[in-house]
Amino acid sequence: MQTLFINIKELLQVREEHIDKVAGSDMSILPKIDNAFLLIENNLIADFGSMENCPILPNANIIDATGRVILPTWVDSHTHIVYAGNRIQEFVDRINGLTYEEIANRGGGILNSSKKLNETSEEEIYEQSKVRLEEIMQQGTGAVEIKSGYGLTVEGELKMLRVIKRLKENYPIAIKATFLGAHAFPLTYKENHSAYIDLIINEMLPKIASENLADYIDAFLETGYFSVEETIKIMEAGKKYGLEPKIHVNQFTAIDGIKACVENGALSVDHLEIVTDEDIEVLKNSKTMPVALPSCSYFISIPYTPARRMLNAGLPLALATDYNPGTTPSGNMNFVVATACIKMKMTPEEAINAATINGAYAMGISNTHGSITKGKKANILLTQPLNSYYQLPYSFGTNLIDKVIIEGKFI
Repeated sequence: MQTLFINIKELLQVREEHIDKVAGSDMSILPKIDNAFLLIENNLIADFGSMENCPILPNANIIDATGRVILPTWVDSHTHIVYAGNRIQEFVDRINGLTYEEIANRGGGILNSSKKLNETSEEEIYEQSKVRLEEIMQQGTGAVEIKSGYGLTVEGELKMLRVIKRLKENYPIAIKATFLGAHAFPLTYKENHSAYIDLIINEMLPKIASENLADYIDAFLETGYFSVEETIKIMEAGKKYGLEPKIHVNQFTAIDGIKACVENGALSVDHLEIVTDEDIEVLKNSKTMPVALPSCSYFISIPYTPARRMLNAGLPLALATDYNPGTTPSGNMNFVVATACIKMKMTPEEAINAATINGAYAMGISNTHGSITKGKKANILLTQPLNSYYQLPYSFGTNLIDKVIIEGKFI
């Protein structure tokens, strides 16, 4: 089956040669072809170029994209979309002046979600989560990482990861699963951190590995949560089972966590609302992708990741949603891209690179996703008629996506 898009106003993120990621000043370059064609064959990108070189394919499904922009689907490399219930009351509590830490100390936050998850059946969690997954696909996300971390018990974590596995089996979107047992300390282990870490390492990890339920391992490396030393122990244990680290770090404080992550081969370090000059130096020339989560900053009114400082220092940056019930109840990558431009002063080119090719790197899938490259998955967005692709972040409250194609299929 062939689908040929013709007369594309702007075809974005075209890469003749495969690249893993872009960094620094290269992030301001978004390769594009004006008045272009794009050929999809089965579920792959088969060809693209200028309309003057468009092939004649009488048997193809031909779609006229006059006035429209085509770009790769968004890659969301950091989410928690498998959960039970909601935390709407905490939203109101924050409006009334309580901080994230105060809400957590009252039994809210992650522990609130953990209680709900452990009281909810696996089937019900799946039914709730698939609605969220379908929504983000409609909004243009074509690949997503999903974390556990609201179980905080052996059975709870397994339950979440089994739901993620089932979503992966039932939907065309690429999904990577991350084990985040080290999300918070359950109340029963509040005074005995080592016992909970032993539970993660000696009970959770072997069972997760035996069922092949996770691709990555994560921890909430933060003051009041998991220390640098505790996180190193968890990263080392995960690597023994082939789970590469992707770590929450520097959301509220900088405690040399990024250095520990880089030294332990983390694929990504995520949040980074607080970044020191030392952190930037450590990240230079590393394989670790910094990931910013601007809609989290927006929702709970904390600082935004200092994108300009990081890009000016030559670093790469990815963007993701952090979709979760407490601090970012939205998986809309269009809003993330717009917020990065508006609040983090990223250019549209930088933000689109961060939400496509660099997001794919942070998920470990840049060989197959994140750019318009021959042989990659046919994951593309077709916009409404636009003045230019700058309108995507400019009209931040408008849904400008007309069609979403994932693995060659219209969603």
